[in-house]
Amino acid sequence: MFRQGLRASTGLARRVLPQAAVAVGRQQRIAAQTIRPSIPSAVSWIAVTQTARLYTNDAAAPATETLAGHQDGRKQNEEWTKQFASLADMGVNETLLRAITKDLGYQTMSPVQAKTIAPALKGTDIVAQAKTGTGKTIAFLLPLLQRMINEDPTLATRSAKYDARSDDIRGIVLSPTRELAEQIADEARRLTRHTGLVVQSAVGGTQKNQMLHKTRREGCHLLVATPGRLHDLLSDERSGLSAPNLAAMVLDEADRMLDVGFERELNAIIDLLPRPNEKVRQTILVSATIPDSVIRLTRSMVRADDFEFVQTISESESLTHDHVNQNVVTVSHISNIFPALFELIDKGITEAKENPDKKPFKAIVYLNTTAMTQLAGELGFAKQRDRSFIRNFAIHSGLSQSARTRAAENFRQSQSAVLFSSDVTARGMDFPDVTHVIQIDCPRDRETYIHRLGRTARQQKDGEGWLLLPAMSRPRTRNLLRGLPLKPNTSLESATFDSASGDAQPPSTAAIQQLYSRMPSHILEDAYRVTIFSSTDKNARDDMVDQMNEWATEGWGWKMPPTVSKGKADRAGFAHTNLNFGPESSSSSDRPRRSDRFGGRDFDRQPRRSSDPFDGMRSNARRSDVGGHGRSRGGFRRNSDRSQESSW
Repeated sequence: MFRQGLRASTGLARRVLPQAAVAVGRQQRIAAQTIRPSIPSAVSWIAVTQTARLYTNDAAAPATETLAGHQDGRKQNEEWTKQFASLADMGVNETLLRAITKDLGYQTMSPVQAKTIAPALKGTDIVAQAKTGTGKTIAFLLPLLQRMINEDPTLATRSAKYDARSDDIRGIVLSPTRELAEQIADEARRLTRHTGLVVQSAVGGTQKNQMLHKTRREGCHLLVATPGRLHDLLSDERSGLSAPNLAAMVLDEADRMLDVGFERELNAIIDLLPRPNEKVRQTILVSATIPDSVIRLTRSMVRADDFEFVQTISESESLTHDHVNQNVVTVSHISNIFPALFELIDKGITEAKENPDKKPFKAIVYLNTTAMTQLAGELGFAKQRDRSFIRNFAIHSGLSQSARTRAAENFRQSQSAVLFSSDVTARGMDFPDVTHVIQIDCPRDRETYIHRLGRTARQQKDGEGWLLLPAMSRPRTRNLLRGLPLKPNTSLESATFDSASGDAQPPSTAAIQQLYSRMPSHILEDAYRVTIFSSTDKNARDDMVDQMNEWATEGWGWKMPPTVSKGKADRAGFAHTNLNFGPESSSSSDRPRRSDRFGGRDFDRQPRRSSDPFDGMRSNARRSDVGGHGRSRGGFRRNSDRSQESSW
């Protein structure tokens, strides 16, 4: 923290500064957005990032220090622009500023706030890359509330609360989790305490009727909600909730919302809101990362001819956990995957019990497809029923949102447990005290590996990362993860077991083979087919099919591998392999959907060059990778670590 900055003179306060945010397709502002004409159209916040500062919460940073030695007027002016009080000259209502500076005690903006608030106050749509814990809540709430007041100045008066109605919502904030939504709603209530703005929250896991009764009775100007609950309310004509005069909408932690499976709900919500030609609204989208899924969402929600991409993460920042001990285990045969996995888990459980200094074993196991996640979950449940395993849960796209939420909450509250998951939990769900992250097979891309790894060693706690890798996937994975500190690990006996050797089976191999006989046949068939058709290595197709056939016959004990449609095999390039061609039994997930985040043949599809204005965000986005920024698949550049040779 720095001592509170000296107040700049009035003359310096009015100095026009250059614009820092990247403008895309700027068009003339609509008349409804009233900004004082004496104020510059944009304010430069370059100086903000030149000084390292720490912020311990997600609101604003109280100013406690002054930058020593104001050498010239330019430095004084830059310091002045970081003061919340300076926003009065940009048209921010006095009631909002009083709540920030007097009630909350914040004087100086955090770097994220300084970079985001000014362009957002102009009314343009904003796409901001910002991490949590940087003051971003106020960074988007303040422009949102001011936009609402700009369109209806009476909202700044206390009497406005008496006219609030549930069918005239003026602002919406969407959040991926119930906890975060409630936190944002509380912050909004503190900011609006001197106004007549009424804030309500609508989240899953609470009584819908109780929320509706409260909202109908008190009215609502600003609604903070989770996507599932908001879609439920807006699509229910009996709810009495609507937003015909919506002034602004915020999507906080957009990447998290997509990762937990809310893309369909988000698109449906847009269809339930007024069309842009009926009512212009401002959209602010905040995301810690900018993967292709976020860019796709941006295209549907943000005005292409009037938005700015605001980068708040410096190039030197790293979002990954460099201190996590990362192990890679080469698995000689696909049939050894699950024996090696459960051997690793059993060892971790035993070590935690025998060593009082170790935390209880708590692991997330990531698999690339829904079908393999289902199979892993069934094996875990079977072991638990035999009382030979700890509590375990499964989360994947085949479950309803309520089932996923219930499993996530149970795992979160468990002291020791295992969660089998597809990538719905790679980001966005904060599980405490996860000691191990175990990934099965080559991840979809480098970003996926790092995001998954980030579920452990949070808040500087210890954690371990494990990658169980079939030998056929090793070349591609080495190239994909080059430069990351993975170390080869040969401690798992079942990982290299060869059934043709005549050696005695490792205990884990024997135990898993016994469990296969209790698995529903359609679960095994789905895992077989999806694993084959999600393979991306054309050169390894024959080896893949042969190993999968051996897994089915020698591992499961089936006389023949599952049948595969000849037409499907032809289309996928597997016509000349040793597949067992024939009619397939009915199955819900025997083929990876192109839109499925958890697997598919589009892993290596390269983006086309495009003049789409949203593609420009890729070049300005920061990677959640070692060394800060760069590009790789999905529009991110690899850093210099590409030249480093992997140690495994």
